[in-house]
Amino acid sequence: MNSEEYFYAIALRECSQIGDIHFHKLVRTFGSAQEAWKRAKKEHKKLEGIGQRTVSDIGNESHLKFAEEELNFCEKNNIQIRLKHLKETPSLLNECNDAPAILYQKGNIEDIQSKISIVGTRNMTAYGKHFIEDFFQATQSSEYITVSGLALGVDKEVHEQSVLHQKPTIAVLAHGFQYLYPTKNRKLSEKILHEGGALITEFSSSRKPDRENFIQRNRIVAGISPATIVVETGFGGGSVSTAAFANDYNRDVFALPGKIMDSYSQGCNQLIFHNKATAISTVKDLIELLGLNAPKEKIEELFPHSETIIQLSNNQHLIYQSIQYYPQISLDDLAQRIDLPTHKILPIILELELLGKVKSFSGRQFIAI
Repeated sequence: MNSEEYFYAIALRECSQIGDIHFHKLVRTFGSAQEAWKRAKKEHKKLEGIGQRTVSDIGNESHLKFAEEELNFCEKNNIQIRLKHLKETPSLLNECNDAPAILYQKGNIEDIQSKISIVGTRNMTAYGKHFIEDFFQATQSSEYITVSGLALGVDKEVHEQSVLHQKPTIAVLAHGFQYLYPTKNRKLSEKILHEGGALITEFSSSRKPDRENFIQRNRIVAGISPATIVVETGFGGGSVSTAAFANDYNRDVFALPGKIMDSYSQGCNQLIFHNKATAISTVKDLIELLGLNAPKEKIEELFPHSETIIQLSNNQHLIYQSIQYYPQISLDDLAQRIDLPTHKILPIILELELLGKVKSFSGRQFIAI
């Protein structure tokens, strides 16, 4: 390990005008954090889109002192430091242009193992809890790692069910390792580590759990997995932002629909309505869409579907056949091929989705199931 590179990476990231995107640009230009620290201030004209003001704080001696203290804290507390530009952070997260330059990590992450992010409200209802329990029961023979945010409610239930079913789980923190928020989850965090999971954060050790950190944290939850499941959330809830990040990263998003009058289903319903998430109709279908092994034992579904043969209407049959023939066809292309306006096609696609015949993706693309 080149300890000098970690030292200068921490110092560089601590500079007032250097966020993750600027950090990556500096490292790409100068080859390393160490070289960027030494040369960026004098050679800032080499940096496209970065002016003198942005690099003005580079070279500040106080940041070097901070980096030294941070390295000492991490060494004493068995915290690993992962640098994106050295390809030490999870590979899928690395693909995101705004991925954290530095990750602090306790515990282990098996990068090659499939990951599933599961998020939701702190005010989880019996409905959400029932779904999470059913999901873990149905996937107990499958191998995957869960990811969530260690908050109360849905996050806590996800981590607890993971530990119960001996699934590794990653808790993404919105603060540094000097803190554990909420403190009620301290024992849970210890169980996560004991069972082969991990705690990760982009925040240096002394960073407190400030409000703005939680939204920033959510992009890691979304970026680290190929799929995000939103269990329950209200309008404008934090999980809606996680789903938005996942859509931006071209990840799959699934949401558990609920009654329109249930406040903690309204965010999920809104995501589905705006084609920002695929509706979860049954746990069995969700498992198939996630590419996990089908459950060996038959389980009772939250939304059981009829085994009777479904008779499609003429328009349903036309649209279904077209989607089947042209996988991942866009709405505009579909409208052109079958000569129907998009406002008439969308309600029929929704009907087909509810019948379990079609799945929609972000960008209004569709496949036949």
